[in-house]
Amino acid sequence: MTFGLARGRTLCLWVLILGFLLAVPQTGRAGDTVAASADDAVGAGRDFERQRQWREAIDHYELAIKSWPENNDLVYGLRRSKFQFSIDRRYSDDSFNKGLLTQPRTDALDLLDSVVNNIRSRFVETIDTQSIVAHGTESLWLALANPKFLDQNLVAADFAHIQELRTLLHQEYWNKPIGSQGDMRRVVGDVCDAAQRIAGVPPGAVVMEYVFGACNCLDDYSSVLTPARYSDMYSNIDGQFVGIGIVMEGTLGKGMELVDVLPESPAMESGLLAGEWIISIDGVDCRFLSTEEAAGLLVGAAGSQVRLELDGESTEPHTATCYRREVKVKSIPVAKMVNAECGVAYLRMTTFQKRTADELEHALQDLQRQGMKALIWDLRGNPGGLLDEGVAVADVFINDGVIATTRGRLPEDNEVFDAFGPGTWQLPLVVLIDGYSASASELVAGCIKDHHRGTLVGRNSYGKWSVQTIASLNSGIGMRLTTARFYSPDGHSYSKIGLEPDVVVDAPAEQSERRSSSAAVDPATDPDLKAALDILCRQSYTRR
Repeated sequence: MTFGLARGRTLCLWVLILGFLLAVPQTGRAGDTVAASADDAVGAGRDFERQRQWREAIDHYELAIKSWPENNDLVYGLRRSKFQFSIDRRYSDDSFNKGLLTQPRTDALDLLDSVVNNIRSRFVETIDTQSIVAHGTESLWLALANPKFLDQNLVAADFAHIQELRTLLHQEYWNKPIGSQGDMRRVVGDVCDAAQRIAGVPPGAVVMEYVFGACNCLDDYSSVLTPARYSDMYSNIDGQFVGIGIVMEGTLGKGMELVDVLPESPAMESGLLAGEWIISIDGVDCRFLSTEEAAGLLVGAAGSQVRLELDGESTEPHTATCYRREVKVKSIPVAKMVNAECGVAYLRMTTFQKRTADELEHALQDLQRQGMKALIWDLRGNPGGLLDEGVAVADVFINDGVIATTRGRLPEDNEVFDAFGPGTWQLPLVVLIDGYSASASELVAGCIKDHHRGTLVGRNSYGKWSVQTIASLNSGIGMRLTTARFYSPDGHSYSKIGLEPDVVVDAPAEQSERRSSSAAVDPATDPDLKAALDILCRQSYTRR
């Protein structure tokens, strides 16, 4: 999660989105080994759930399902853990707790209408209102067993009354027929009345579970965004925010792992290193906080400071003080020559945001002045970004023909993106991909592959071949909705399976697929880079 604050905007964008936390590849830290049997895997997953370690449960179930894909207990365990994770995340967000929960019942129902209208008119597949409402009922049923939900809404509630309400939801409302949105408002209103009468649940809390639970019947990439998350999304799209410039991820009992420290950021200037763990923020122990709770402690005005306590396997415990300021995120943190004799340059691209194509052009011109005759383009760990920038970036290397196509339900969701010849770079190319290369990275890699424009090296990409539209709703919230799927120039989609590279390289067991933007560029320790260099240097000698 990249931290900072920015003002949201009221517009829609075509994006190949960076991905909701649950929709992107995870580190798999819950267990690198598969259980001996499906029953053992189910038991281990339930242990994580009992401890309310939702992130670890999700990682565990996802790994286990690869071995036992037909096991319903594992599938529902994953589903249940994702929903609980989402509830925890909402209730760790002040923009949700202090804003959305306090809305009058009528305003909340109007917001639900808006969410349902967007799903029914724009989602890539047809979804009926009954299914949307049923998933909201399920979300409320699960929330009534979630400590964060209960602490916020039902501090003094009687356990028996909560159970009575859950039983009523299951027996009377689980798949209640809904013929229209008028029926939806009536049914959700009835649930509000029952929840208030039986357990004292405020109507805002009830309706919000229907609002946010509505997307539970869609794909992993569609979701309703709290005001804070909506604002953060535009910070990522714009490539700038106020903060200290870190990407972190929490593990219960250990703290916040620094997944990445952004170049030229306050965190890098203060000596923070990827792989270290934040254990305290301004004196608050964060080893048992969620990532979102710790994120709230990092938010502050430009010019203010935050004091961190850190630990790491290769560093001694130490403290660091960072001053918050505007951080500009570079799409290309590294561009350098790696083999002068063969004229091979290396370029690392970590996202597709506004002005990424311009960054690429400037980087290529600079490398050309240094003697570049061939390029290694590293898209490993790149989760994607803006569709238009993905197309513009691919166009830099494609002289003519189709770059990609999109197909959705509405005419505006169907488009063919063609290359423009002027300004095309014709140099030999190797593209590095891995299981964290997703979305716009896959659009680019698929285009390079179909046009035989270069060689793909590494491991299968993530498999996210869909397009999301971001819409602004009332109450300051946004909605991320899958509105189309995209296809390579030859009409291929690699959804859920990923794009296979031309040259497969097995990553060392100790090497995490998740790479920081400041990772070393060293072929001696990077087998992908070594394989790419070998390919381009052989081509160089052939050209001679």
